Amino acid sequence: MSKTPFQEVKSETRLIEKIAMLVPGYRGYKLKELRREADKLVRNYMYQQLTSSRDDLKTILQRLVDSKLTDMWTDVDRLVTDLDMVSSEINHAAYGYAGFFDAVKVNEKRLDSMLDFDSKLVENVASLSAKVKQFKGEISGGRFENTRAYMKDVRVIVDLLHSLYEERSNIMHGV
Repeated sequence: MSKTPFQEVKSETRLIEKIAMLVPGYRGYKLKELRREADKLVRNYMYQQLTSSRDDLKTILQRLVDSKLTDMWTDVDRLVTDLDMVSSEINHAAYGYAGFFDAVKVNEKRLDSMLDFDSKLVENVASLSAKVKQFKGEISGGRFENTRAYMKDVRVIVDLLHSLYEERSNIMHGV
């Protein structure tokens, strides 16, 4: 069974940190920090993958332009823009901090829920990456007959990523 990002980060804490976690009050603080660090690492990974997929879509768009397939330019350009927006949202999402006087406090349960959403996002980012690479391979090989089907499949995944991100954001805000 594979470890969650939180378990992975937690298992790699140094000896001094493990000793400090025995101090009353510090342990809860440190575990929250580890959850936030795991979230940050996961989201950085997703952002890199999404940026790569966006760049592949730009290459696809250029190939369509070069091939004078004008009826598809706008749709692919929208996909690039939407993917860029989703990747930016994921990259700049809050790490689970709440100010001292904020009405909604971010507790461990909420942080764990956030990590669960991040794992769903990772799965969909991997699916998107695979589909875009397959799409790029087809276009690079001069095979344009399945372009609309690929665009539809990519659109579904991008929309799902946006929806999951919004749900994650709602959890963070206690909605």
